[in-house]
Amino acid sequence: MRIACGIEYDGAPFYGFQRQKQQPTVQQCLEDAISEVANHPVTVVCCGRTDTGVSAAEQVIHFDSKAIRSDRQWTLGINSALDKAIVVLWVKPVSDEFHARFSALSRSYQYRISNRSVRPAINRQHLSWVVKPLDHELMDQAIKCLIGCHDFSAFRSSQCQSKQPIKTITNASVKRHNEQLIIEVQASGFLHHMIRNIAGTLIAIGKGEKPINWMQQVLLSKDRCQAGITATPNGLRFMQAEYPKQFNLPHRIIL
Repeated sequence: MRIACGIEYDGAPFYGFQRQKQQPTVQQCLEDAISEVANHPVTVVCCGRTDTGVSAAEQVIHFDSKAIRSDRQWTLGINSALDKAIVVLWVKPVSDEFHARFSALSRSYQYRISNRSVRPAINRQHLSWVVKPLDHELMDQAIKCLIGCHDFSAFRSSQCQSKQPIKTITNASVKRHNEQLIIEVQASGFLHHMIRNIAGTLIAIGKGEKPINWMQQVLLSKDRCQAGITATPNGLRFMQAEYPKQFNLPHRIIL
């Protein structure tokens, strides 16, 4: 039986999602907890791997198990065995056609910036910090040129393993809520460090160091060296993924 789950996690204590030599990782913690409930080894597949320090509001995973458990038993059992920085939001049996990564139609991320003269104390592990005032309206205008299907090589890290750099961004915006700026991007998929490199480029525009059309120039250059610096990981958050209606996954409103 294939089981899909919605997962929320605080990325601060982890070396990213993917299982690796450095511990702890989100995947390893999930696999250990799920295996304990299933009474056999389990391998977890996620919608989108996150880097060290990056959190998720609703990451989607799937795993296969021979164990017979109710949705409630899976949820309560896994959560009782998990690290406190991770929680299962929901559990749903799905067909073998479902794949957490390849079935996703889109994914969305937020990048949050504390924009004030003094560093943030509350939620400091989940916010980037920029002292110089940022013009969010200029940043919002600049990010709009990324909407559509483009080659995002200019925003791709040298470690990116994606076979091709062409992605489709369907929504992108920059909004201000008092002292906090929120960059939101929804796309078919993302390259390694793509959001953080976009954020770094936007910050330079928001500071007035670069003009609005610099974003377009960087995009067309397809050259990572032309873009801004890579923004810090702590401001980044995986929000949620969209899947075909046939899988009937829970739909949560995330603010």
